[in-house]
Amino acid sequence: MTFTWTAHRFAGGALALDVANSIVLRFDPERRIDRFADVAAIDSFAEAANRFGAENTRFGPLVPVAAEHRVGLLRLREATDRHFRAEISNSGRPEFLADLLEAIAVVLRGSVPHGGALPLDTATAHSALSLAANPEPDRLKICPNCGWLFLDRSRNRSRTWCDMAVCGNRNKAKRHYHRNREEAGL
Repeated sequence: MTFTWTAHRFAGGALALDVANSIVLRFDPERRIDRFADVAAIDSFAEAANRFGAENTRFGPLVPVAAEHRVGLLRLREATDRHFRAEISNSGRPEFLADLLEAIAVVLRGSVPHGGALPLDTATAHSALSLAANPEPDRLKICPNCGWLFLDRSRNRSRTWCDMAVCGNRNKAKRHYHRNREEAGL
């Protein structure tokens, strides 16, 4: 199955969150999809992050992670998700932060820049470290529709959905459907 990265897949607002969100429906075992299970998707993620990512100008051009460093990227992805998800729900634990920092350290120790470009794993480590070092707990949220992590950069911090065009519209359509069924007495 061919998969194409779209702007919606970069709704997290930070590269580390977009990488964490590469698992679709993370907590639904029957419908869960790991977009990074396909090596081609991991490789194409860097190019897509250059186009769609919120931090695309921060890191400069990104290149795919080297094959021998993919395991480190996946470990970083899981540590990022676990730590920030716990922080959002006020159930953060020191070991989650320690796991995140260890995953970041492993990636950064093995980092090899490619000319003027950064490998995806290195940029993701920098992004995760920045989020951990400068927490904005009232801006970090979980989408109630898809469960993705995202930064709410709205002025009044009122954003609810990772992407209004996708998750927000799905929720509006669901409410409309149920309202019409109730009105029809079904």
